[in-house]
Amino acid sequence: MSLPADLHRLIIALAEAAGVELDWMRNRLRGMGLDELAALVAKLPPNIRAGLANLPSLAALLGPDRWTPSPGPQSLAYESEAAVLGYGGEPGGGKSQLLLGLAFTRHKRSFIMRRQYADLSALIEDAIKIHGSREGFNASPPPRLRLSEDRVVHFRAAHLIGDEQGTMGQARDLLAIDEATQFAESQVRFLMGWVRSEDPTQRCRTVLATNPPLSAEGLWFVKMFAPWLDPGFRDKAAPGELRWVVTDAEGRDEWVSGPGDVRVVNGQMVKPTSRTFIPAKLSDNPYLVRTGYQSTVDALPEPFRSLLLGGFRTQFRDDENQVIPTAWIKAAMAKWKPDGWREYDMTAMALDPAGGGKDAAVLCWRHGGWYAPLVTLKGELTRDGSTMAGQVVTRRRANAPVVVDMGGGYGGDVTARLKENGISHTAFNGAAKPVSPKRKDGIGFVNARAEAWWKFREELNPDREGGATIVLPDDPELLADLAAPRFEVKTNGIQVESKDEIRKRLGRSPDKGDSVVMCLAPGNVAVKRQLNERRRGERPAFANVGYASTKERARRQGGEIDGRR
Repeated sequence: MSLPADLHRLIIALAEAAGVELDWMRNRLRGMGLDELAALVAKLPPNIRAGLANLPSLAALLGPDRWTPSPGPQSLAYESEAAVLGYGGEPGGGKSQLLLGLAFTRHKRSFIMRRQYADLSALIEDAIKIHGSREGFNASPPPRLRLSEDRVVHFRAAHLIGDEQGTMGQARDLLAIDEATQFAESQVRFLMGWVRSEDPTQRCRTVLATNPPLSAEGLWFVKMFAPWLDPGFRDKAAPGELRWVVTDAEGRDEWVSGPGDVRVVNGQMVKPTSRTFIPAKLSDNPYLVRTGYQSTVDALPEPFRSLLLGGFRTQFRDDENQVIPTAWIKAAMAKWKPDGWREYDMTAMALDPAGGGKDAAVLCWRHGGWYAPLVTLKGELTRDGSTMAGQVVTRRRANAPVVVDMGGGYGGDVTARLKENGISHTAFNGAAKPVSPKRKDGIGFVNARAEAWWKFREELNPDREGGATIVLPDDPELLADLAAPRFEVKTNGIQVESKDEIRKRLGRSPDKGDSVVMCLAPGNVAVKRQLNERRRGERPAFANVGYASTKERARRQGGEIDGRR
């Protein structure tokens, strides 16, 4: 039961007058006899005592519940009917308290999780405060608090990808993840798979509470709640509005029209589940507003202050050794227009193949520096080389050459089928030796992968002569992929993280980023001879690798490009 707003404000005043936390005051008042209430009120200033004339009414309203939500977003989230709820967006919005409150009042078997066990201590202490004692608490890992015979709260963590599998088979009717963007998407999807109950009357749900992501690894959250958080999502949803989604076995979502819009996924009928997002700000938390917590947040060092207070559309902090600055990627996405392909014929294609398993294949192409929205090939579309090659043939235009990633062992059959069909193609092997000489500063590249990524970085650099040349579709997953790789400078040159290393952090393969980089075709002599940027109806006088080459040729020849001479 939610407290009436007037009573809630009264309890806030009581807490302030007594110099205690709001939750402590709530718990102290619950179950208190009238004599105890009178003794407590007698210690308060007269203006506060005047609001407590009807003590029996106060005791009745507080009732037996151990926790009640604050008016506003927290109450809206508490009462939400969504099977999967996203909640938060700013420090101090009452995220952790919501998770505990649901576990105490609405659920029988709850898993409350943080990425690391060390981060659970504050949650555990708050739970004990709400409980009123340490009775029922077992600190042996993993910690748990038994509230009653049929209600227990488990505190769990999953620091490394794969740790989440330690909860396999352990049913929970509430999965409550605090700071969800610190988890990998694969971890969250796995954990959601065990939200169930043997009690048909017990409601089951997942609550993902979080501040905005501080790194690219957390951008999956924007995709999961795209109708509320993705600026490019066409059919926007209001806070708290239910939307329906069908999710396949690999965790890929398809938004559908409603609960009856059943879909067939891998030969099985899949019912949609409900999802919503509710934003919460510090100003929505009346207790923290009155304690001066705002000044604490304002004192945070930059860029963390702007990140945490700016919502899900702000620029998060880049890693010190991030290959491509996030701001450059976002700038390239901001320039994208649907008709950008008209200036050039299809210039190049790239395929990052898959083997019909969990990972999807990704096909991309570009017209000059403009990249079309990427195509993700799933399931049956990746079952063999012929099928994936057929997808290339279907979308290929203007005899555009094709680059195929040979990593993972899936590219051989694809290139064989392309060769049989007379399609110009080049196999890309990131472990091969780089082709280009050292950079102007004398630093080379460890392998072709490092060379490819670094040249893509150079094309995105807004400070390069003539400006950045790449235009990218607005795709949160692509943004995360391109912002994920780190680099280090070794004695033999620049080395970029391998795909396997990135997979360990993201919990998935960065296929979109790799395909886009390959499509620029760096570091391969054969591709350099073929990937020609060309104006419609014009054949180039020489071959080149990048869009910048076209601009340079146009400048030397006095031609026009991008509407300018």
